[in-house]
Amino acid sequence: MGCWRGPSAVLVCLLLLRPPPSPACPAACHCSSSGKVDCSAHALREVPQSLAANTSTLWLGYNFITVLGPRSFPSLPGLLLLSLPHNRLVLIHHRALLGLGALQELDLSNNYLTVLTPETFLPLSSLVTLNLGSNRLEGLEPGVLQSLPQLQALFLQDNPWMCSCDILPLWRWLSHNKEKVQEKNLLLCRIPAQLNKYPIMAFGNESFRQCQETSLSAWHYIIFLTIGPFSFMASIFFCTFMGFMTVIYHNLRRDTHCRRRP
Repeated sequence: MGCWRGPSAVLVCLLLLRPPPSPACPAACHCSSSGKVDCSAHALREVPQSLAANTSTLWLGYNFITVLGPRSFPSLPGLLLLSLPHNRLVLIHHRALLGLGALQELDLSNNYLTVLTPETFLPLSSLVTLNLGSNRLEGLEPGVLQSLPQLQALFLQDNPWMCSCDILPLWRWLSHNKEKVQEKNLLLCRIPAQLNKYPIMAFGNESFRQCQETSLSAWHYIIFLTIGPFSFMASIFFCTFMGFMTVIYHNLRRDTHCRRRP
């Protein structure tokens, strides 16, 4: 093909025949050609950013990651599995998981999570398996789970659940999605003390009857406390005004009667 004409032509041919360079792999990770990246147990404090776009599996377990901030991950459109167990996670920003729309499995077990908002998992429209076991969750908003339309397997065991009236929405979701809840027998109350280690799934509708009968929110009480004094002041003003008008009316009648007398 004309590559013999000179050294420069030979060099060009060799460069053209050379295979393209493989995507960069973070120094603390082990990467395979199939897109699997293992960054486990390297004392990482944040997610590596130099990840190849073709990453399909990412293991980040047994590190020291405490916070997933906004866009903690580079764009990984092909990521299917993300594993973050045994870190020190206390917070996940609601924009932390943007760009992971293809994710199917997420493991956040054995961390220190206490609160999750419905926006946290909103970008994960394809998520099938979610593991939140062994965290510090006392409650969970139903919106967190309702934002996952493809969810089929949920792990919530070993959390210190607070079994008060606030857990009623979560209990309803669990009751209607029993087939999705794994390790049901390990969903145990921690608070209050008299319900310690009582299975959440053992509750029935009658257990929450009192909650449903006295379901007044703080906003209702604020309204009542506002309307009460206002109504009292309005009644005083109305009575005073009517008394004042009555006195004026009687005075006018008396003056008219005095003028008409001969």
